[in-house]
Amino acid sequence: MDVKLDPSRDDLPLMANTSHMLVKHFVLDLDVDFGRQVFEGTIVLFLEHGSTFKKRTGSTEEARRPEAHEACHVPETNARTFSSETGSRDFAICGEGEKDTSDKDGNHDNQAQASGISSSEYHRDAGSHGREDFVLVLDCCDLSVLKVEEVDVAAVPGTENLTRSPKLPAVSEELRNEMVRELVALPADRWREQFHYYALCSQAPGCGELFFDTDAWSLQIRKTGAQTVTDFPHAIRIWYKTKPEGRSVTWTSDQSGRPCVYTMGSPINNRALFPCQEPPVAMSTWQATVRAAASFVVLMSGENSAEPTQLQKGCASWRYHVTMPMPASTFTIAVGCWAEVKLETRPSGDLPTGRPSPPSEDGCRYAAVCGHVEYPCRFQDACAATQEVIPHRVFAPGCLKDACQETLLPLVPPCLSAAHSVLGTHPFSRLDILIVPANFPSLGMASPHIIFLSQSTLTGTGRRCGTHLCHEIAHAWFGLAIGARDWTEEWLSEGFATHLEDVFWAAAQQLDPREAREQQELRACLRWRRLQDELRNSPEEMQVLRPSKEKTGHASDSGASVVKHGLNPEKTFMQVHYLKGYFLLRFLARRLGDETYFPFLRRFVHMFHGQLILSQDFLQMLLESAPEEKRLGLSVENIFQDWLESPGIPEPLRSEPGAGAECGLARQVSAELAQWIRADRAPRKRRRAEDRPAFAELLPDQLVLLLERLLELKTLDPRTLQSLQRTYHLHRQDAEVRHRWCELVVKHKYTRAYRHVERFLLEDQAMGVYLYGELMVGEDARQQQLARRCFELAREQMDRPTAEVVAEMLF
Repeated sequence: MDVKLDPSRDDLPLMANTSHMLVKHFVLDLDVDFGRQVFEGTIVLFLEHGSTFKKRTGSTEEARRPEAHEACHVPETNARTFSSETGSRDFAICGEGEKDTSDKDGNHDNQAQASGISSSEYHRDAGSHGREDFVLVLDCCDLSVLKVEEVDVAAVPGTENLTRSPKLPAVSEELRNEMVRELVALPADRWREQFHYYALCSQAPGCGELFFDTDAWSLQIRKTGAQTVTDFPHAIRIWYKTKPEGRSVTWTSDQSGRPCVYTMGSPINNRALFPCQEPPVAMSTWQATVRAAASFVVLMSGENSAEPTQLQKGCASWRYHVTMPMPASTFTIAVGCWAEVKLETRPSGDLPTGRPSPPSEDGCRYAAVCGHVEYPCRFQDACAATQEVIPHRVFAPGCLKDACQETLLPLVPPCLSAAHSVLGTHPFSRLDILIVPANFPSLGMASPHIIFLSQSTLTGTGRRCGTHLCHEIAHAWFGLAIGARDWTEEWLSEGFATHLEDVFWAAAQQLDPREAREQQELRACLRWRRLQDELRNSPEEMQVLRPSKEKTGHASDSGASVVKHGLNPEKTFMQVHYLKGYFLLRFLARRLGDETYFPFLRRFVHMFHGQLILSQDFLQMLLESAPEEKRLGLSVENIFQDWLESPGIPEPLRSEPGAGAECGLARQVSAELAQWIRADRAPRKRRRAEDRPAFAELLPDQLVLLLERLLELKTLDPRTLQSLQRTYHLHRQDAEVRHRWCELVVKHKYTRAYRHVERFLLEDQAMGVYLYGELMVGEDARQQQLARRCFELAREQMDRPTAEVVAEMLF
């Protein structure tokens, strides 16, 4: 390594030497053991050295001109020919019983001592005459690596057709590497053949163990005598198992009390699920086979809607694959006794299920060829371009099936259709949505082909569920199809999703422009208040959206780098990259006008899908596309300075105090607030019913704003709190409203509603951390007892970082 990284700091190390060698495809073959709480099996990595990758993608034109390859026949080989001794490795692209949507949518510690190496002799071998062997470095944490071996891809019948160098020795490292190079370079229209060979090669016998070593953050692999990247094996198999305490995986129980496991998108991403290359630049395709007891459902990032293949002894096998290269951090898996939710009756809610009309394409002329590396791209498929609603499934624990059927399932088609009307072609061919266990540490998470939603989104009227669903759907474009080249630029994902959730949700409801503007302004008002609160209560260095400034996107010569503040526990609970990112995009959209901004956004998506970007890629293209009179005073440099590289309130926002506060919906809240204040201060004498104030029916966002305004009052009479609760049925509202209600209860020690606080802490764990702090800070014995009792009930199910933060508050 050419950099020294200190894991004790807040910065998260990315150790993989991606500049030297890149994983282009990986094949996972895993068993799920709930008894021991481990995944166990193998990962086979197909590698390409960095110089080949840079040459192939050195320019857009080169990336668009794949080399011609001779047609090669796919041999009819039994996939079990190369079965491992540990059990059947049951690979296929479209197995029997699977529903594959690709055609229709155009888509696509272990063994270190046993190996005989030690830290002192790892990097140098006596037979190398003083020259160091090349070391492949992978990101790895909380894994037990058992064995690493080279894979003999030349033993697979048919792979001889993958080499154009017949003079190579029949059995040689050079021949095997040539085969892998040709395999990863097959053109996109031969992806089925390519994945067939990946599957067969992944089961080929080993041809020699490789030396390896592990430290806190990495797995280091070498082959004696392989002193250059070219000489290093291009296909390797790693035998490993996860650890129950691994930070990438959460073993828990679902809301029905059944065991389950899911990946949680933690700050360390997937390196505790499998050895990988974590820097975003390491974009790869993958396929996976996961075996579990037949009673479990395996959901995963995959283009195919997998169905189980029944194996012996009550075991089932699930297979998924992805043909679009993406960072390993986007891979997601969830295994549990999930029930599929199906709509049995027509929705009866007030949300329209019709499809909004796409905006005019006037002025939107897209390039005929995509700018990304070649893969089976939906943006080049005419049928995919007109598909407003992609195939989708909804899964949940059995006890939440009815709630999903009533609230979530009817929302999916209009939200998907709305997203299509704004941004065009859906980047992914299908979607699974899973209601995750109560301990999931956020309200949602998007991964390729799968969305996790918290159970907290299911309560209330369904409007909150719709906005959160729209947020996660937006990530298909911003965060997944278009990713940040540097993890510190999270605003490129979260800022866009936050801005677009309002636009999608207005389209899904088919609101007229005035209603849509009113709702969006009200949400701007709420976010403005949230941003001010966040900036008042966070360190300045954590308020910057581009903390590495001019070094953003830079890595060491090997490709290793660090994510600034990546391990800082405060960052998990901060929303500054959501909020400041949202306000930047709102500022730009208002400055340029919707008629300029949203057609540009469609062009931007078409140009950059399948690629990684930095802030300047978006800002430069936007300013170049805008009419000159609308971009006066705007430049990439001053946007960096005002919005991305400075703490506090951005300068353009300071001239707009109280964003959205003057909209009609916010004014209605102000009128309602005045009535509550008068009622609270009025003499407490018996009143006739006709003398009581007539309170309005408020939208959920209006209720949030009203409760936030009431929280600013020093005192409220218990009878006022009781009346509030009865008037708006606060205990039955969505989680955002109930959270503010619980804050009022805690602030004013309204003991009659402590049961609402207890329920919130147990059922809405993703949002409850702040409440623990509020219960403790008042130094009220009963409230502190309530906090500790709830924590003891929830502690075993909480994700570890959240539990540590809460424990620090309580003890």
